[in-house]
Amino acid sequence: MSLLEAILLGVVQGLTEFLPVSSSGHLVMFSTLLGLEAEGRLLFEVAVHVSTMLAIAIFYRRKIAELVVGVFKREGAAVQYVGKLALATVPLVVVALLARAFLENVLSSPGVAAGGLLMTGAILWSTRSTIAGADQSEPSWAGALLIGLAQVIAILPGVSRSGTTVAAALALGVAPIAAAEFSFLLGIIAICGAAVLILPSLGEASPETLTAVALGCGAALVAGLAAIWLFVVLLRRQVFFRFAYYTWTAGLLFGLFVYLN
Repeated sequence: MSLLEAILLGVVQGLTEFLPVSSSGHLVMFSTLLGLEAEGRLLFEVAVHVSTMLAIAIFYRRKIAELVVGVFKREGAAVQYVGKLALATVPLVVVALLARAFLENVLSSPGVAAGGLLMTGAILWSTRSTIAGADQSEPSWAGALLIGLAQVIAILPGVSRSGTTVAAALALGVAPIAAAEFSFLLGIIAICGAAVLILPSLGEASPETLTAVALGCGAALVAGLAAIWLFVVLLRRQVFFRFAYYTWTAGLLFGLFVYLN
């Protein structure tokens, strides 16, 4: 992977992590189109995901600070919200621990990524009928668990984590902005878990790989901040479902490319 390719993939990751079009699917798609080797790709992908976690922390810094202070003061609302985030994380942790080897193979599969993009389109399209009536400030405990189960589906490349979890929250009656907030804060926990899994790989990476990873992470952080802002704006305007047109088109074209090659 050249340094220019690392920057390009970092920008792709930052934009697509928060826009509901699947960052993992786009990384697989662009890596395939650029002819990049699968070796070392998982390290890069998880590293740029960690970079976008910083974007979430920056964008939602006030909410995070409010929750941290509230938990230390044992305020019921803050403790309950953090507890729901923890509960929603449980399904992902279980699947990640039980199926790590399988997931490492699937995460680099172009065919799965193409199918996942088509699935994302269907998920986004479903929000047309749920977003208008969603008005709750946060999910219930049962709702948090269901959102966590939706996040498990998004392990597959091409299935958008933000799109799937927000769509699930909207279907459960959570208001659009509150749904995005819960989804992105939930993402911090998920990405931290993925970061722990790649720590041993960092010590084995070459200096060239580490340089590429660093540049990709920087690009992902800047692009991620812009993407979160755009995501929230589009949710407010209730045009979230329109991303389905893009994911369907990308999935079909990339699937055709994979089939022909």
